[in-house]
Amino acid sequence: MSNMMSRVALAALATAFATEAMATEWNASLWGKRRAFTEHVEKLAELVAEKTNGEFTINVSYGGLSKNTENLDGISIGAFEMAQFCAGYHRDKNRAITVLELPFLGVENLDQEVAVSHAVYDHPAVAEEMAQWNAKMLMTSPMPQYNLVGTGEPRDELSEFEGMRVRATGGLGDAFAAVGAVPTSVTSSEAYQAMESGVVDTVAFAQHAHLSFGTINEADWWTANLNPGTVNCPVVVNIDAYEALSPEHREALDSSVPEAIDYYLANYGELLARWDTVLEEKGVNKVQISDETLAEFKSVADPIHAEWIETMSAQGMPAQELYDLVQKTLAEAKSGS
Repeated sequence: MSNMMSRVALAALATAFATEAMATEWNASLWGKRRAFTEHVEKLAELVAEKTNGEFTINVSYGGLSKNTENLDGISIGAFEMAQFCAGYHRDKNRAITVLELPFLGVENLDQEVAVSHAVYDHPAVAEEMAQWNAKMLMTSPMPQYNLVGTGEPRDELSEFEGMRVRATGGLGDAFAAVGAVPTSVTSSEAYQAMESGVVDTVAFAQHAHLSFGTINEADWWTANLNPGTVNCPVVVNIDAYEALSPEHREALDSSVPEAIDYYLANYGELLARWDTVLEEKGVNKVQISDETLAEFKSVADPIHAEWIETMSAQGMPAQELYDLVQKTLAEAKSGS
């Protein structure tokens, strides 16, 4: 009897160990608070848990694991398994994907942004560069074209950008600098304070960020159609952690990416649909930039594109190939092919 009980106890213990061994728990480092920009990560965690019956869980942290500008470093040392970052935070660490932050690329909507981002992420040069940080691209965080909020009189002519202190990173900062503005790359979390204290006159964000980080609450006006570009913010995973996943867990993760992106797009679409109501509620003037001013601003982009290709090529990157890939993918997305 005691032998039988011992065998039962040992079997139960072995089952418990096996169950524990099968369980996978990841930490994902984000920042700010839960918002439209993070909904695909939240959805991914939900889907992965569902598909694995709770055996694979992803804990989403908003700033508790790392500063947003240090998330790639955290991935490289395995401090956490998943993270979101923006290319403009450290352009020297992720040079290849900065092609997606060039101003006036011509991206018109979020579906096109997903298409060009994932095409670039799949390029071998991107995989090779990210591998230096022990990082594997998982998915993008598609954002609409950025627009400005500002205080005082609206700046709707290019001459009024001269000396304008603007929170803008990456290629957007380059574009504003080219027309005489003074870009600063304070993080998104610091943008409201920078605007409130007068460190910057204007802030360039996508709609969700103007809401989430409160800059819309300081604004007198918003440019409805400047659309100079956007930033690119991938979600990456630690390569060692990814390769250590069981085939079932890896399949659950990979197969959930398209579903998570679709959910993100639907959720963001709802925000865009009520944006005019938000502006009205907060008393923010909607400013339309003239076609002439837009054409003038866009004319500064070509030299910036050419300079990016030249600089990155000199550093051994297949810059022209990456740039052409963006243009080809964008053309295909627009034609529906």
